[in-house]
Amino acid sequence: MVIQSQAPRRTSPIRVVLTGANGGYGRTLLDQLRRLPDMGAAQLVDPDVEGVSRMLVDLGVDPAAIVAPTTAAETAAALADGRVAALADGAAIDWSAVDVLVEATGRVEAGVGYAHAALDAGAHVVMVSKEIESVAGVALSAKARGLGLRYLPGDGDQPANLLRLVAWVLETGFDIVALGKSGEYDLRFDPATGVVDQNGVRVDAPGLAGLLELGDDPHATLAARAEQVAGLKRAAAADACEMNVVSLYTGAVSDVEAMHYPVARPHELADLYAAREDGGLIGRTGSVDVFSMLRLPGEASFAGGVFVVVRTGDPVTWETLRGKGHVISRDGRYACIYWPYHYMGVETPLTIAAAVDGTAVVAEPRQHTVLAARATADLAAGTEFRVEGHHHEIAGVAPVIIDPDAGEVAPYYLLSGARLLADVPAGELVRLADLEGVPERALEAYRAGLALGA
Repeated sequence: MVIQSQAPRRTSPIRVVLTGANGGYGRTLLDQLRRLPDMGAAQLVDPDVEGVSRMLVDLGVDPAAIVAPTTAAETAAALADGRVAALADGAAIDWSAVDVLVEATGRVEAGVGYAHAALDAGAHVVMVSKEIESVAGVALSAKARGLGLRYLPGDGDQPANLLRLVAWVLETGFDIVALGKSGEYDLRFDPATGVVDQNGVRVDAPGLAGLLELGDDPHATLAARAEQVAGLKRAAAADACEMNVVSLYTGAVSDVEAMHYPVARPHELADLYAAREDGGLIGRTGSVDVFSMLRLPGEASFAGGVFVVVRTGDPVTWETLRGKGHVISRDGRYACIYWPYHYMGVETPLTIAAAVDGTAVVAEPRQHTVLAARATADLAAGTEFRVEGHHHEIAGVAPVIIDPDAGEVAPYYLLSGARLLADVPAGELVRLADLEGVPERALEAYRAGLALGA
């Protein structure tokens, strides 16, 4: 017997254009779309056209069916012939053959342009690029609503997954104390060797063997754990950006601007993310945060998943749930509800379908917070900023989540390609007035979003 979906199939498949196609995310989405007869991506945009073509061949596409048009007319002809178009840029997109844009470039100026072009052409937008969402998401969402279109964060990445979990939690009537995710890479500790492995980077941390439980002083335990793994890079710009995106849709803010990043095990989360007066970390209700997952060999990973910590109620009810393995704080006042996964493009077809069908229930975002840049050293006038590396980070500045009214602060990802006009001392925020060469269309979108208020 084959188990099959009972949902009715579409008579006309959803036509997707994917930007930023030649990456890990793009591949996971394209592989999953092969399993779905009612949607597909025949226009793939990436400057590395040859890389896209090689990926398609790896995924089983006939090389003869892959073409590289340079104009929209050539693309239209290729699509009519049943071929897949690998495009170097947006100039060759045939927008008349697009129902949904999935934007995954991670490059602010390019992604904002793609999103505007899609909406102008009457296509819905599924935003996977959190960098673009953090800067321009409010304005792009407002534009889509004004046109009767949908603009949605893409399922499979943590912001959208956390928003879905938050919606479930709120609909069931809980009071949310904290919400967030685990960092991208676990801290895997082997007590036999005293070594912690974080995605292949190893440090000696023999003291962790005596710190595997919180003990009577959780704050002291957290401090000791952090000291043991001080040689590892645990905070990433990607984490802060994702929590900033969640803030746009929920109004949640970070308890401290760089977030707490406790080294924690999943069964401890209800204790750690309790209110401060109850012994936890949280100083204000509704805080976003990230934790570093500590696990032993053979233990399951949190897999970069998402969590919400809520206040409980009837003690008997929650002791019953504790007995079934749910994560309840030691004093019984808090519970952690979590989804230990984010499957990248494997989940995004859900959002593509929701965009076309109008079934997603997502709050209208507002610029409740901004992902800003705080100088980590004295920065001289003339310093040029560039987004680099797997985590899309910028040398010389740290990402922080703050109030957007803090003196025209520059969003972190608007620094990309910009240059300082004036010195910025260590510890100070970079402001828009300090910069030249800021991507104009992205800046316009950011200011338009700010103007909509909270």
